[in-house]
Amino acid sequence: MRPEFVDFHCHLDLYPDLKEAMARCDALRTATLAVTTTPKAFPRNRQLAMHSEFVRVGLGLHPQLVEERAGELDLFERLLSETRYVGEVGLDAGPRHYRSFELQKQTFRRILNLCADAGGKVLSVHSVRSAKHVLDLIEECLPADRGTVVLHWFTGSVAEVRRGVEMGCFFSVNEKMLSSPNGRRVLGAIPDDRLLTETDGPFVERSGRPIGPGDVGPTLHEIANARGISAPVVQTKIVENLRKVLKKDATLGR
Repeated sequence: MRPEFVDFHCHLDLYPDLKEAMARCDALRTATLAVTTTPKAFPRNRQLAMHSEFVRVGLGLHPQLVEERAGELDLFERLLSETRYVGEVGLDAGPRHYRSFELQKQTFRRILNLCADAGGKVLSVHSVRSAKHVLDLIEECLPADRGTVVLHWFTGSVAEVRRGVEMGCFFSVNEKMLSSPNGRRVLGAIPDDRLLTETDGPFVERSGRPIGPGDVGPTLHEIANARGISAPVVQTKIVENLRKVLKKDATLGR
């Protein structure tokens, strides 16, 4: 069944009830990438998503957890063949995590090399205060014909957006990102055919409460306002873009 919406980065397992969160995505017909933050979290997520029509699970090792979870990288390698989706991975050079930045780069390089060797993976990539380093490593390790990168909540410069586009990257945006001037500048530099929506739930809040999984309506309206077109037109385009990311139909595949 064709999805109505796309939520290409959501932490379903961080909501109070994972089964309920997945059921919500199915009810909304939102093609959802459920990212994980550690390899150990992946098997349960994947098991529960096996019968979901619209939820697929990414194998992740979040950069903010690399310092304490780098030992799970071997597990990551063993599990990689079980999914075409990888996320959340990447780099974070924020003040709280900068001390592990060199280890993060080593870890991200290995993940990219593993994905390049496997081929056909779709990655959701974190790049806080590290856009240049992320793009450098992708360019070095993951040729565009060996995998597809979706840069999640990208906060780099317009020039870095253009570089990412030239490298074949897509970008997933959410309502909190688009509430900032820099987020709107980034949106303005993303071509229509490289754009996806996400929630990053439950980390994004609305009126003091986490937004629900698959709830991308406000993001569609923000994009529509910025583009000067209607939200349904944006919605259709986003689903078309998902098909391009997957290089097949937009049902997310297995």
